[in-house]
Amino acid sequence: MNIHEYQAKELLEKYNVAVPKGIAAMSVADAVKAAEELPGPLYVVKAQIHAGGRGAGHFTNNPEGKGGVRLCKTTDDVKEAAEAMLGNVLVTKQTGPEGKEVQRLYVTDGVDIEKEYYCSVVLDRATSRVIFMVSTEGGMDIEEVAEKTPEKITHVSINPATGMMPFHARELAFSLGLSGDAFKSALKFFMNLYKAYVELDAAIVEINPMIVTDKNEVMALDAKMNFDENALFRQKAIEGMRDTTEEDENEREATDWGLSYVRLDGDIGCMVNGAGLAMSTMDIIKLYGGEPANFLDVGGGATAERVTAAFKIILSDPNVKGVLVNIFGGIMKCDVIAEGVIAAAKEVELSVPLVVRLEGTNVEKGKELMANSGLPIISADNLADAAQKVVDATKEAKAA
Repeated sequence: MNIHEYQAKELLEKYNVAVPKGIAAMSVADAVKAAEELPGPLYVVKAQIHAGGRGAGHFTNNPEGKGGVRLCKTTDDVKEAAEAMLGNVLVTKQTGPEGKEVQRLYVTDGVDIEKEYYCSVVLDRATSRVIFMVSTEGGMDIEEVAEKTPEKITHVSINPATGMMPFHARELAFSLGLSGDAFKSALKFFMNLYKAYVELDAAIVEINPMIVTDKNEVMALDAKMNFDENALFRQKAIEGMRDTTEEDENEREATDWGLSYVRLDGDIGCMVNGAGLAMSTMDIIKLYGGEPANFLDVGGGATAERVTAAFKIILSDPNVKGVLVNIFGGIMKCDVIAEGVIAAAKEVELSVPLVVRLEGTNVEKGKELMANSGLPIISADNLADAAQKVVDATKEAKAA
């Protein structure tokens, strides 16, 4: 689950991670009031969307104008910036060309920056350890730094049995060339950042840039945090920060139904049980010349109602020109899947080719239900057969 920058900074501040003073604003009047409450004389107005690259982005109503991060010298400048951002669509390299509408702002106090750095904390699944990464190349995409100058990134692996130790923090600070008060400030910053990461069940914390101020204080100038959704049952305060307006409508509905759904760019909808099988299904669709429109895992214990909801979510994507249902029934019984598919197909008045491959528990009963449904369901014998049939049927439907 993602949260906004201002929410991330509120959380980090509680763990004594230094951040500039800032106030969230939901209207132009709120933004002006926030500026009046901050020390000044410089202010930064930041668009709050779940995407990076805001400063280098552009608004669709003014493509040649400024982006979503603006330095202001007066409250009048703050008002002008807020009016230019709120309610308008910001396009960045992470939003795609459709962009995101700005509904919230974050007004922060300006700070004097001596140097910018990169810092992040993330789980390395290969080693089952938390990895701390820092770089002297602050403000840049870490992927670009890793590709062009990987020697400028320092990785420190944290043993979960001991947690982060002072020597870890010293290694990170030394690698950045810090000294004196800035070095001491960095030690505190790194230790507290790790504590926040672990206790809040974060999936990633990215500080880019992390800065050293003119007073030799290490501070998070920007902050990105997202969280392990499986741990939200014990992070109710964070769960309450969820901004559903930032989420894809179908992905939001899928979450409400307990489904794992991610929209993609293709035209063949996929409904599968099991994440591994879902990935394999998408791969074989591509192997046979098609493009998957989504990842959708209905899980092992889905009901007919959840299957119906999943099917409707797939078909609500206007790009979908064909659907492949691939179920291996273990815990998930094939007849339950068949009931859900039939109910949904009738409810939405199915108008695209539907290929179904069933195997496992109650498979014959499931096939019988579909055969007697009166729907033009194309049955497949195996996964390769299913992929070939759905790709061919989709191409025919698009050509018609």
